[in-house]
Amino acid sequence: MSSHTSVNGLVGENITGYHNSVLTIHKPTSTQEVQKLVLESRQTKSPLYPISCGLNWGYGSASPAVAGCSLVDLGGMNRILNADKISVSNPVAVIEPGVTQGQLYDFLQSNCPELTFNVTGSARNTSLIGNALDRGVGYFGPRKDDLFGLEVVCGSGQIIKTGFRRLGEDSPLAHSHPFGLGPMLDGLFFQGNFGIVTSACFRLMPRRPKEVAVSLALRDSSNLGLFIDELARLKREGLMASVTHIANKARSQASMMFGMTTYLKDFCNFSDTNALIEAEKALQVVAPNEWTSLGAITGNTGQVAAAIKEIKQRMKKLARVSVITDGLLDVGYAVMHNLRFFSFARANAAAISAIKPLHALALGVPTDVAINNLLWKYARCDLKATQLDQSSCGLIFISPALPSTGDVVVSLIDGMNKIAEAFNHKLYITVNIETVNSLVAVINILFDRSKRDEVDNAHRCADALLNYIHTTGLEIYRARSDMMENIVSRDYSYWNTIRSLKKTFDPDNIISPGRYNIKL
Repeated sequence: MSSHTSVNGLVGENITGYHNSVLTIHKPTSTQEVQKLVLESRQTKSPLYPISCGLNWGYGSASPAVAGCSLVDLGGMNRILNADKISVSNPVAVIEPGVTQGQLYDFLQSNCPELTFNVTGSARNTSLIGNALDRGVGYFGPRKDDLFGLEVVCGSGQIIKTGFRRLGEDSPLAHSHPFGLGPMLDGLFFQGNFGIVTSACFRLMPRRPKEVAVSLALRDSSNLGLFIDELARLKREGLMASVTHIANKARSQASMMFGMTTYLKDFCNFSDTNALIEAEKALQVVAPNEWTSLGAITGNTGQVAAAIKEIKQRMKKLARVSVITDGLLDVGYAVMHNLRFFSFARANAAAISAIKPLHALALGVPTDVAINNLLWKYARCDLKATQLDQSSCGLIFISPALPSTGDVVVSLIDGMNKIAEAFNHKLYITVNIETVNSLVAVINILFDRSKRDEVDNAHRCADALLNYIHTTGLEIYRARSDMMENIVSRDYSYWNTIRSLKKTFDPDNIISPGRYNIKL
C-alpha cells in the first residue's frame, strides 16, 4: 500500500553539495498507486519528482532540479514480474524501478546462472531502470539499449505501454520484440520528464563458454590518441565487443586503494597510516602507467584465443597486454600472499586483492568496490555503500560525449586538466568506448563536502569545465540536477520543442519540472 511522509527539506542532500528542498515522500507500491498519485497531483498542481532508488551519485542523487517537489520513491516497486518465465530461450526480465543490479544478479545466479546482463561500475543496490533511463554505461554497452517495452504513467495520468507491450502482457510479442509498430515512443522517456516509468523489459544475455578480461597499459602517454584509435578499431572489428574502459592513473589508483589498504591491515598487521603509506608505494610498482584500459573478450575457446592473439599482435608496441582470468588471479594471489613478508610480493598480493572485484565487473558481477573506495577516502568505512550521501565525500561528474577520434579526445582532456589545475583539482577520468562510432568520458572531481569553500570551488571548477566542453563544439551526455538550466539555456529552440511535447504528455508540468526540460 502507498505511504507518504512529510520531511524537513533535507532529503535531497547529496555528494554534489547542492540540493533542492523536498516537501513529502510518497512510496507507491504499484502502477495503480502511481497513477492515483499523479491524478491527485494534477488536481492540486503539486510537482512530483520520481526516483528509483535515489542513488544517482554525482548527478544529484535524489535531489530534484527545482525546489518544492514531493519525492516519489519507487524503491518499494522491486519485483521481477516474469521471474518464473526467465530462461536461456527467454532472456528478458520484466522489472520494476526498484529492482537493483545486485538483486537481478543474485536472482540469476540462483535461478538461471547461464544468463548474465550489462552491469555498471556503480553499487549493487543501484536501480537498473533508473540508470538506463539516464543513459548510464555498462561494461557490455550503453544501458539504454538494454531497455524496451516501457510501462509509463504520464503526467496526464494516462498509462502508456510502448512497443508491443501495448498488445497486453500475454502477447508473444510483448516481452520479445523491442520495436513495435509505428513511431517508437520509448526514447521520449530516456532523460525525459514526461511520465513515471513503472516497469520495463530488460535484456539479458547468455554467458559464453570462455570469458576473460584484458588489460592494456599504455607504454608512453604521448601515444594516448593512437591508443584510443586502435582500441576503437578493435571495437569496430568485433575483437573487443565489450565497452573498453580507459582510465587515467588517478582513476586506476583510486579504484584500488580500499582493497589494498584492507589487505595490508587484515593480513599484514599494518596500522591505518602505515597501510596508506605502503599502498601508495606499492601502486608505483604495480600500477605506474598514466593510462590503462580494461575490457572483456567472450566466446568459445577458439574465438577467445584468436582474439587475444590478434590484440597482442596489434597492441604490443603501444601497450603491455595482460589477460586476466579468475584462475590466474587465484594462483597469483596464493603465491604472493605466502611470500608477503617480501615487499614486492606484498605489493602484488595487495594489488590482486583489489583487482579481483574490478576483474569480475568486466565479466558481469556487480560490486560495491567503487563506493567503498570513496567511503574509505573520506574515513567513513562504517557506512554502507547506499549511505554514501551521508559522508563528507564531495563528488561532481562532468561527462562529455565524444567522437571515436583519439586526437579530439586528447585535446579535450588536456584542456580540461589545465582548467582543473587552476582550481587546485585533479580529474579522475575514464574514457569508455561505448559504441563502434562514439565514446563517452566519465570525469569527476572530489572535494570535502563538509567545507563550504570546497563545495563552492568545486562547482566553479565544474562550471568552467562545462563551458570549455561547449567551446569545443561538444556536449555532455548526462547532466546533474543542478546544471539543467545551464544545459537547456544554450539551445532554446531545441528544448522548446521538448517543452511542446511535454504539454501533450504532462500538461500541468507536474513530473520532474526542470529536469532535461525548460523550467517554467
